[in-house]
Amino acid sequence: MLYVGVDQHKKFSQVAVMNETGSIMDNHRLYHCDKEGIRRYFKKLGEETTAVLEATRNWYWLYDLLEEEVSKVKMAHPAKVRLIAEARTKTDKIDATVLAQLERTGFLPEAYVCSQDVRGRREIHRFRIALVRMQTMLKNRVHAVLDKLGIEHPYADLFGKEGRKFLGSLSLERPYQVEVDICLRLLERYHEELEAVRGEIRRTLREDSRAALLMSVPGIGEITAYLILHEIGDIKRFASAKKFASYCALVPRTWQSGERSWGGHIGKFGNLYLKWALVEAAHVAVRKDPALGAFYEYKNRIKGKGRAIVIVAEKLSRAIYHILSEERDYRYNSLSKRHLGKPVPQLGR
Repeated sequence: MLYVGVDQHKKFSQVAVMNETGSIMDNHRLYHCDKEGIRRYFKKLGEETTAVLEATRNWYWLYDLLEEEVSKVKMAHPAKVRLIAEARTKTDKIDATVLAQLERTGFLPEAYVCSQDVRGRREIHRFRIALVRMQTMLKNRVHAVLDKLGIEHPYADLFGKEGRKFLGSLSLERPYQVEVDICLRLLERYHEELEAVRGEIRRTLREDSRAALLMSVPGIGEITAYLILHEIGDIKRFASAKKFASYCALVPRTWQSGERSWGGHIGKFGNLYLKWALVEAAHVAVRKDPALGAFYEYKNRIKGKGRAIVIVAEKLSRAIYHILSEERDYRYNSLSKRHLGKPVPQLGR
C-alpha cells in the first residue's frame, strides 16, 4: 500500500509518496497544465494507492481525476489538519508528507465529499447567493448617499414600486445623482440576472419529499429548501442536532480548562451558505411562528437584534435536523415555549 499526500496549488501540486513503513519513496511536483502527465504518474504507482488532498477552492477536477487512477481518494479537512500537524517549518514538501503520514497512521481528519451532480447544483445555488449579496451592497450604497445628504423617506422598502418612484424624483448634486443613477441601473440588471438564475435552478430541481418537509418551516421556500438539501447531503452524517448546528456555523466557540470555561463568538468554521440561508429564514420565521417571535423578542432585549436572529437561526437548524432525521413536518409552537412571558434579567441582581 502506498500513501500519497497531495499539496495542491493553483498551477501545480506537490506530491509525497510514502510506503507502509513511513519511508518517503518519492517527492515530485506535478504541473496542472499537463493533466495527462498527472494521470501517467499516478498510474505507475499501482492500484494499491490512497491519495489525500486538502479541501481547497480548486479541488474538484483533481479529486475526480485521481478517483479514476488510484484505488482510494480522501479529502482532508484543512483547519483540523493545521491543528493536528502545525509546524514551525512549512514547505510544500512537508505539507504533502504530513497528509500522507496522517493517512498512514489513521489520524487523517476527513472532510465530506459530495457527488459531482450535487456539486453542480451547489454551484448554481451559491452563485445566486453571491448575486444577492452584490445586490445588497448596491442598495446599501444608495442608502448611504441619502444618509449623507440627510434625505429621509417614509418607505419601508426603498426599492419597491413607490420607493423607486421616490428615488427617480430626486434631484441631487451631480456627483451624488450620478452615483444613485448608476446603482439603480445596476440593480435593474441584477434583478434580471437573478431571475435568470432562479429559472435555471427551477429547471434543475428534482422532486424530493424532503424538500416538501423543509418548506413546512416558516421562511423556507422551494429554492431555499433545495439549497439546504444540497449543502447538507446526507443528514445521517451528523450525530446530533448540536453537531449539525455547529456545521451551520451557528454555535459559539467554547474554551474550557479545569473548572473555568469561556464562550466566544460565532465561528466562521462551518458551512457559511447554510448559515446565510438559515439567518435569512429566521427573519421570516419570527413573524410567522408566534412562539419563535416571542423568543426572538426576549433575546433581542438581552443581546440585541443581530445576536438574537442568529440564535433563532440556530433553533431552526436544530428543527431541520429533526425534520429530516424523523421525516416529519415543522411543528409550530413547539419551539421556545418556555420563553413566552419570561421576564428579562435585570442588571445588578
